[in-house]
Amino acid sequence: MTSFSGTADDGSQVIYADKKRHLYWMILISPAVSLSSIWLYFALGNNPIVTLIPALFFYFFTPLMDLIMGEDPHNPPEEVVNAMMADNYYRFITHTMVYVAIALFLSFAIFVGTQDLPWWAILALIIGVGSNSGGVMVMTHELGHKANKLDRLSAKIGNMIMGYGHFNIEHNKGHHTWVATPEDPASSRMGENFYAFMLRELSGTFKRGISYEKARLNKQGRSFWSVHNDVLQVYAVTLAIAALFVALFGPVILLFLIPHHFLAWLALTQANYVEHYGLLRQKRADGKYERCQPKHSWNTNHTYSNMLSFHLQRHSDHHAYPQRPYQVLRDYKDVPTLPTGYGGCFAMAFVPPLWFAVMDKRVMNWSGGDLTKVNICPKAKAKLEAKWS
Repeated sequence: MTSFSGTADDGSQVIYADKKRHLYWMILISPAVSLSSIWLYFALGNNPIVTLIPALFFYFFTPLMDLIMGEDPHNPPEEVVNAMMADNYYRFITHTMVYVAIALFLSFAIFVGTQDLPWWAILALIIGVGSNSGGVMVMTHELGHKANKLDRLSAKIGNMIMGYGHFNIEHNKGHHTWVATPEDPASSRMGENFYAFMLRELSGTFKRGISYEKARLNKQGRSFWSVHNDVLQVYAVTLAIAALFVALFGPVILLFLIPHHFLAWLALTQANYVEHYGLLRQKRADGKYERCQPKHSWNTNHTYSNMLSFHLQRHSDHHAYPQRPYQVLRDYKDVPTLPTGYGGCFAMAFVPPLWFAVMDKRVMNWSGGDLTKVNICPKAKAKLEAKWS
């Protein structure tokens, strides 16, 4: 077993073996289960019922495994963090999974294009495969935070699956700057249902990402329509892939591709919705917002879904220290905590009354019962004040 070493303040040596080192490969379970549905389809005589498997796995099996496996509060010793950060094995896993996700998408696009599936089976695959494709942004998110060109290239390639070209520049420059404030379209507000947030987030992050890329190119003296535009490069490749599939299978394949891409985008929207719901950074005397701290993100430490998401659910540490790679993200005892892993929270968010019933109490506990310390949806303000004042 690989060990990491460091020196404590008292000069003693700290030796640490990361028992989760190889468990991150559990993320292969989701694409493996999804791909097995193609094999089962043919093994069972072209039975379309198996097309339900990817969606059922994502929205039901994952929350069940979280319930069974419980939580993981373990943090690596700070003395070995630098050694763990320098180990490229962890980077290798994220790079590998980008290309596994691409293979998954291409396999299902060919499957849908070559098989005579009923409409409900195509819909099931749109939901299941689209959610899995959205999961690639776990990897592009991790790699997009890095400075080196190889990591950023893999992040860009991963975003080509669903045409989310503006994700990394918007996320790094926009979301991380304005998180947990009313100005951030990617931070949900208390009383804002998921569907209203979806419209605000998708349009707001797109506009902001385009504006950041335009400003970046202007600094270099280049046009927005330059071949150096990172956002347009992703869109162009996504369109080229779609054009290729149309040439191979006809325009009908667009009935799978377009909603698939939308569902993949929606996976990020779901994550954004649950990660900062109602949390608010306070303004300082100089009018600027306080620095983002662990308390400004919802955290969840459920073992199974955290392995599948490269510790993205340790979101409190990620936003407070965005340069820390996933293998050294920490759990905190005193941060706002979600009731379950992301899969279960995503399912709850689809039912606004259920989400509000579970989460609004948690927001008010976090704020000490003070609504002025909460990021409130303006349309719901009067109703919330009447209930919680």
